[in-house]
Amino acid sequence: MRIAQVAPLYVATPPRSYGGTERVISGLTEELVSRGHEVTLFATGDSRSSAQLVAGVPKALGFAHLMEAGAAHVAMLAQVYARASEFDVIHAHVDYLALPFAAASPTPTIITLHGALDLPGYAQALSAFPGLRYVSISDSQRAPVPGLNWVATVHHGIDVCSHPYTDEPGKYLLFVGRIAPEKGPDRAIAIAKRAGIPLKIAAKVDPKDRRYFQREIRPLLDDPLIEYLGPMDETHKRALMRDALALLLPIRWTEPFGLVFIESLACGTPVLTCPMGAAPEILSEGITGYMRESDDELVEAALRVRSIARAGCREWAERRFGLSAMADRYLSVYEAAMRKRQTQHAVDILATTLAGSVVPIEPIEPIEPIEPAEPVQTGVQPFSTDQAGIS
Repeated sequence: MRIAQVAPLYVATPPRSYGGTERVISGLTEELVSRGHEVTLFATGDSRSSAQLVAGVPKALGFAHLMEAGAAHVAMLAQVYARASEFDVIHAHVDYLALPFAAASPTPTIITLHGALDLPGYAQALSAFPGLRYVSISDSQRAPVPGLNWVATVHHGIDVCSHPYTDEPGKYLLFVGRIAPEKGPDRAIAIAKRAGIPLKIAAKVDPKDRRYFQREIRPLLDDPLIEYLGPMDETHKRALMRDALALLLPIRWTEPFGLVFIESLACGTPVLTCPMGAAPEILSEGITGYMRESDDELVEAALRVRSIARAGCREWAERRFGLSAMADRYLSVYEAAMRKRQTQHAVDILATTLAGSVVPIEPIEPIEPIEPAEPVQTGVQPFSTDQAGIS
């Protein structure tokens, strides 16, 4: 199968540190290539891939200049769709930016939406193209725009074997991701302090969240139990996960998926979080950790999370969230799109053939009405019964 994968240009694929979407795209691309598919990856020039790499920009753009990034994405999409006939399917991971291109192309496009869909303007943009082929990363993600043509839900997959594992519980809790209100870092700090368990925070601060970090979080870091490490590269992040007692993410929002959840489980480390968004879909109470609503309940869960079997966490990740499972699901979506295209193509050919084989019938000239003839005078008298003697 000839497949185009279209990645965002903000960070490299795979990313050096933060970048869940790009990590998923990279894993999927490598798995498809290993199965013999012909994959072209449109991404940043500093990406790494065994697929054919086409650079949309020389280097990752970052998140500082979103207007310029939007223009770069449109230019890359124009390049992708100029080559659309070279592919059996195009798999776009750039949210709504691909919609007009996909709608105008005969090559089927699969659009995986990776983020929250309740952001301003998202529903309006997506609803303008409801008939395209959309894939959600969780069932709960669909809630803001249920009327789209959702063709599948495909949970993220990771290379579980590349994550270090130990069956020995660690001695600290770990917060990983972004310092943002919806992620609950303030709650994580409060829970760790009340439980008396050290907390390591390996997280970045986006520009839009800097004021929140300075006002709300930095004052909470002056405690011997709390250690702020900042953003970590992938190797160090995985080592932190492996050696932790549990991942602590007391989220306040409807998380569309939560890649860090399955990364932690791959290391054997259970998860403590809230039952919001996709969490109940991808986690299992008492097997992968605990999901609780309140801080009080999460404090209690942190004090007994050591009883969770780390081998069970690893097995859960292997069975449900490996690269093979994700690739199988996407290949089914690709094949369905190709079958539909072939069926439509056959219908179009048949309609064209039938239209060309009908011999047009010449219109018949209207027939002039025939006037009744005048009676002919023969000199013969009409016969009557009186003359025949018939009475």
